[in-house]
Amino acid sequence: MLDAKQGKTLVQLARAAIAGELGLVAHDLPRTDWLEEPGATFVTLTLHDRLRGCIGSLEAYRPLIDDVRHNARAAAFQDSRFDPLGKEEFAEVQVDVSLLGKPEAIRFTSEQDALAQLRPGIDGVILEFGRHRATYLPQVWAQLQQPQMFLNHLKEKAGLPGNFWSDEVKLSRYTVQKWHEGG
Repeated sequence: MLDAKQGKTLVQLARAAIAGELGLVAHDLPRTDWLEEPGATFVTLTLHDRLRGCIGSLEAYRPLIDDVRHNARAAAFQDSRFDPLGKEEFAEVQVDVSLLGKPEAIRFTSEQDALAQLRPGIDGVILEFGRHRATYLPQVWAQLQQPQMFLNHLKEKAGLPGNFWSDEVKLSRYTVQKWHEGG
């Protein structure tokens, strides 16, 4: 668990990584011990309250500082749903950083059993089936409040039909700590 000051540092790191990529003055922060610990993050960009980019890591496999920087640049410039972020948008884009807890497998006997175990507003969910894989952060529950709707959209994000189900579907859950600019 990180404190509010550390969370603010992660947001500053994300903004500085994007600024540097745009050729703007970036006030980067020094590497400290806690930033060298492995961490999995998602960086979410919003512009005028609309999603503008979101990229992240599901597992902690590199230092937290590197994960935030990489995901910030990827959210700004490599999210295939959006054009690369422009300099003119940079001042107005809002940066959020979510630090993921370790995913844990959900054990279930049916789709209804899986739905009953989901915790709206708390769980980030990873869906896997063969080569299909997708996740939604816990924040997505704000738009998709019903577990069935949440899961159907997650299936579609993974490239499966919303009504698809197989006993070979795997689900995992994780929680996040989230920080955003100004908060």
